Amino acid sequence: MSETCVLVLDAEPLPRLDRLRGRARVVHADEKSLAGHLPEADVLLVWDFLSAAVREAWPGEGPRPRWVHTPSAGVDRLLPELSASPDTVITNARGVFDQPIAEYVAGLVLAMAKDFPGSWELQRRRTWRHRETIRVGGTRALVVGSGPIGRTIGRTLMALGVTVDLVGRTARDTDPEFGRVHGNAALPTLLGEADWVVCVAPLTEESRGLFDAAAFSRMKPGARFINVGRGQHVVEDDLVEALRAERIAGAALDVFAQEPLADGSPLWDVPGLLISPHMSGDTLGWRDDLAEQFLDNFDRWEAGEPLLNVVDKGLGYVPST
Repeated sequence: MSETCVLVLDAEPLPRLDRLRGRARVVHADEKSLAGHLPEADVLLVWDFLSAAVREAWPGEGPRPRWVHTPSAGVDRLLPELSASPDTVITNARGVFDQPIAEYVAGLVLAMAKDFPGSWELQRRRTWRHRETIRVGGTRALVVGSGPIGRTIGRTLMALGVTVDLVGRTARDTDPEFGRVHGNAALPTLLGEADWVVCVAPLTEESRGLFDAAAFSRMKPGARFINVGRGQHVVEDDLVEALRAERIAGAALDVFAQEPLADGSPLWDVPGLLISPHMSGDTLGWRDDLAEQFLDNFDRWEAGEPLLNVVDKGLGYVPST
């Protein structure tokens, strides 16, 4: 049996793959050299998961990796090109980012409810101005995305006394934590009932542009919108208009249609918007966690055992069991 070839599309810092020493031949590639190496690879680790190079370089026919792993929750940068390869399995980083992103969302909710940005600005100006803020307990949140990250966000917000409605692809009348999971058809009605609207859905053709002028118009004037899913979920010009016209009270974006956000983007200056650079899931040591997850799955692959976090290429995400 020939030695296993693990091809790594690199980004800095490089992944720690010491456990592969003596077990596999590791080949490193950048975006320019990736296409030339793909035919020789058994396994592809897309360490540079923000790159679209795999889609551009993926061979239509001939030898190609049998397993592709992306150390990210979303797989939209691999599809639809890899969908045409039924013999290639895709896995993702499901499970690594759940708690960090939930903590980040809870932090944004508290920051907006308690007007922390306003306090910091007044402090900078040495201005003493008393204000009243929002009590988070007793408010209502709508979490769009019922996968592990969405469920962890919902669980964390409930610990703050928030009532949570969870929306997923398929409605379920019974749920042990949330009572029920609403289907996408319920979204227009639920938008008008929420104080906090959190998007953490996978990016699919159905969810692209989901939050547009019509969606923002259905929200309460006092509602806040948070996106930690994908930038393409939001029609950004419509969000800018909704904030400027005070149709909603505020928003926070951690993801954008184009990253990094351009210097000339109107999002930088729109009132009531908090911007962060796609960092909601990135805590100290997160890259080591991602590498360990891949290596644990490699142990399974080498032993001929079923891989964890296998993506349904038709759905675009790992189905919940």
